Amino acid sequence: MEPRYFQHLIREDLESKMVFVAGPRQSGKTTLAKAILQNSADGVYFNLDNDSDRRTVFKRQWGDERDMVVFDELHKYGRWKRWLKGISDTRPGNQAYLVTGSARLDVYRRGGDSMLGRYHLWRLHPFSLSELPRSVPRHDAVARLMTLGGFPESLLSDNERAARRLRRERLERVFREDIRDLENIRNLSLVQTFLEALRSRVGSPVVLANLAADLEISPVTAKRWLELLERMYVVFTVWPLSKGLPRAVRKPPKVYFYDTGDVLGDEGARAENLAACELKKLAEFREDSEGYRVDLRYVRDKEGREIDFAWIEEGKLRELIEVKLSDDSPHRPLLYYSERLKPDKATQIVFNLKRSFSRGNFRTLSPLERFGDLLTPHEV
Repeated sequence: MEPRYFQHLIREDLESKMVFVAGPRQSGKTTLAKAILQNSADGVYFNLDNDSDRRTVFKRQWGDERDMVVFDELHKYGRWKRWLKGISDTRPGNQAYLVTGSARLDVYRRGGDSMLGRYHLWRLHPFSLSELPRSVPRHDAVARLMTLGGFPESLLSDNERAARRLRRERLERVFREDIRDLENIRNLSLVQTFLEALRSRVGSPVVLANLAADLEISPVTAKRWLELLERMYVVFTVWPLSKGLPRAVRKPPKVYFYDTGDVLGDEGARAENLAACELKKLAEFREDSEGYRVDLRYVRDKEGREIDFAWIEEGKLRELIEVKLSDDSPHRPLLYYSERLKPDKATQIVFNLKRSFSRGNFRTLSPLERFGDLLTPHEV
């Protein structure tokens, strides 16, 4: 298996701290962990979904001689943070710890963090244009990602039927195992209906009150379920930019899927979702590797002018991005807000682009030109 985009950086971090790797189910966390473990002299792997492994782990029976210990799916243990803090405080000096989870391991950033200073967090995303497996031809990459999604097994299968089955199995595990283990929700089928409704709303602001009325649930419940699906790495939200825009729409969010194959709708919606996944992956890599604060927003004002994405880094607007399927004529709101907000760059991504061009800070690019190979590892 070829190395993932931050694999070498994890090895460096493990020399000084614990490393947490979080991300969607089937995105490659276990494969990544085992690949890193192969470079250790005497490492050991435990999956907390396995009863025997779980008993060994909580009895701390892996041995002080081990130079690396991997805890896979540790977050399912309710007191894992307190338990892991105790392990960290008493560990032998030669022992490194790698922890993975398919639910957000950084949720405790909202409150007090008892593990502060003891770990580095990395968020693993599926494959993308910015990190293509060598076996996927560049000329075929966009089409595959649009239909199959970027999850490794689905993308590498190059088979829509196989990808649909894998997608269904992944979501079933999220609902039957992850959500059931971590949340007390009685009617999971209604949460699944909520998720189905989101699939057809990609690219449009999602008014949770309207969606709640359709499902006959409260807006508070709808908000809680959306946050739950975010924690499970099924969807992510992009909120409107309001700072510096006196007539900006302040809510609601747009909702995107980590798997573009989950999107119900036309090619335009899937194209926007694919671009959102690329930007989300690049933003979180920037945060996790360099420590910069990156915020991904969209722009919409009360006059209806809308731009799909705004990249904000350390409080400064770096790039405005509009996604089009075929229209390569300059998007008027992009020109309008490029003039007023003065971003470093204004980019129009056109999926069926015949020829790229640029003028000043404005450029029109294909998806591969904008994202291709930005994170692809070149070392073995």
